Amino acid sequence: MMTKIGILGYGNLGRGVEKAVNANPDQELVAVFTRRDPKSLSINTPSAKVLGIDELDNMKDDIDVLVICGGSATDLPVQTPKYASEYNVVDSFDTHANIPVHFEKVDKSAKEGGKVAVISAGWDPGMFSLARCYSHAILESGVDYTFWGKGVSQGHSDAIRRIEGVADARQYTVPVPAALEAVRSGANPTLSTREKHTRECFVVAKEGADKAKIEQEIKTMPNYFADYDTMVTFISQEELDRDHKGLPHGGSVIYSGSTDSDTNHVIEFSLKLDSNPEFTGAVLSACARAAHRMQSEGMTGAKTMLDIPPAYLSHQSGAELRAHLL
Repeated sequence: MMTKIGILGYGNLGRGVEKAVNANPDQELVAVFTRRDPKSLSINTPSAKVLGIDELDNMKDDIDVLVICGGSATDLPVQTPKYASEYNVVDSFDTHANIPVHFEKVDKSAKEGGKVAVISAGWDPGMFSLARCYSHAILESGVDYTFWGKGVSQGHSDAIRRIEGVADARQYTVPVPAALEAVRSGANPTLSTREKHTRECFVVAKEGADKAKIEQEIKTMPNYFADYDTMVTFISQEELDRDHKGLPHGGSVIYSGSTDSDTNHVIEFSLKLDSNPEFTGAVLSACARAAHRMQSEGMTGAKTMLDIPPAYLSHQSGAELRAHLL
């Protein structure tokens, strides 16, 4: 079944979705929708249209799934419920604590419109959520640990760039090796936030800026750095562009559980990503396929990757999956 895709938002994630769609034999990019002037935007798919966001009112019959590529802070809480009544949609909402509220709002909208909306798709939440779910389902008695990195945190990097005197910055989240070793050994340690991860910050200061003040503001920033051991290194813009231009990320979900008092089993699922947005875009593309399939079978409402049968994510038939992957 061919799935016609629309992309709302053309930043790093939108470009990642575009790459994934163009790599899939059963998907076609129809249009990219933007809040910018469409004439100013150049995309990599000659056959697709570039349209203003207001044109979404006129494209409902041309698009099977709209992939919404905005940010979780302000874009997705508004855009996903709004468009879920008109389109099958997929988003990557990743503010874990607010997922239940987001789900309820989107579910109501999607059911009113008879559509399917896959929310919080990606690798965490998303694939890591599946790893945690499978582990807890198989081993009832156990504990899960999630480690992120080493990788660039785009949100934390942006938080640093907002500090007065900062020209540019990259922030890496890094698992503490001793914590990883303890978890993998099956010791089931109790770990604080500080004991699990460190923060590495590479900062370009503006000319004449107070570097000591910048470093202090970073290390004491609540919700971002205050609870972590944080290293701040000042470098030039040339060094940042040369050594830190990529957006790698990844991490591991490790579950340690037992079947009786004399056993311990460790389950680990890991990702190492050269490009966080491109990989996340590929997950969204697979979820778009699933959303189209579920809606065509009469399903409606909000879904997460926990609700999607694995076979619905693949373009292969059930027979092909059983022959080659089972």
